[in-house]
Amino acid sequence: MPSSSFSCGFASIIGPPNAGKSTLMNALLDCKLSIVTPKPQTTRKRITGIYHDERMQVVFLDTPGIMEPMQKLHEAMLLATRDTLRDADVIIAMLPFRKKEGPFDRDFASTLQNDWLKTAGKPVVAVFNKSDLVTLKEQSEAEAFIREAWNPAAVLSISALKGVNLPELLEALRPFLPMNQPLYPEDALSTAPERFFVSEIIREKIFLLYGREVPYSAEVVVDEFREQHENDPSRKDLIRCSVIVERDTQKQILIGHKGQALKKLGQTARTEIEELLGRPVFLELFIKVRPDWRKKHTLLKSYGY
Repeated sequence: MPSSSFSCGFASIIGPPNAGKSTLMNALLDCKLSIVTPKPQTTRKRITGIYHDERMQVVFLDTPGIMEPMQKLHEAMLLATRDTLRDADVIIAMLPFRKKEGPFDRDFASTLQNDWLKTAGKPVVAVFNKSDLVTLKEQSEAEAFIREAWNPAAVLSISALKGVNLPELLEALRPFLPMNQPLYPEDALSTAPERFFVSEIIREKIFLLYGREVPYSAEVVVDEFREQHENDPSRKDLIRCSVIVERDTQKQILIGHKGQALKKLGQTARTEIEELLGRPVFLELFIKVRPDWRKKHTLLKSYGY
């Protein structure tokens, strides 16, 4: 049973696209829950990850990157991010270090403070990620600037990819976790169902295997998830998914010459899905064209946005 010194609460991770929010959550949990690609705007929906040790349980809320909305999809993504702030006990506000144009984006830092953090009214732990890209002097100067501009509860420079200062980040969060009992069992990693992670894995492989506009125009919907293997080990679980795109040309790109591109997508996704589920699956992918789905409220709603 947790002791009276046990702490539990919700921490929302926000920041610009490609700040390393998903990498951070995966590193803290030592498990790949959020998909990660080199391309920005990979995360589209809120993803819950549950960290647990003998002293605390932190329910992390990974969010889409904050950007200027260009379509209704982006508006829905920003709304998902705003919703997490209402649920959070503490906010991890991430800013990525960079090699060019100064150590970090001061304009974005100002926008984040004025448009997001002030209105949320929650304790803020400011986190500079990708600390390996800058010098210790630049880290100290950046931390001093944010300490003065934001007056956060804490400021840290970390490397989510290399695991630098992650224990210190957890300690910085602990004073703001209000509950003294865990909300979830120790072995729980997320509140999302398996079918959600299946769709995310397929979407990640689309980002990694295809270029240009195809990944941003694609959405994955799990049409059928039939668990058969547990009752009959001779049968694989059956998963049927629709990959939604906006144009016929994108459908042709996804399928490729003689179906080779789609075959590769299915094989790479199935391998990771089987690792996730711990059992064999039969994966079927169908490509469907829904013109301008990212601009249509009814379609976005049906896809979970």
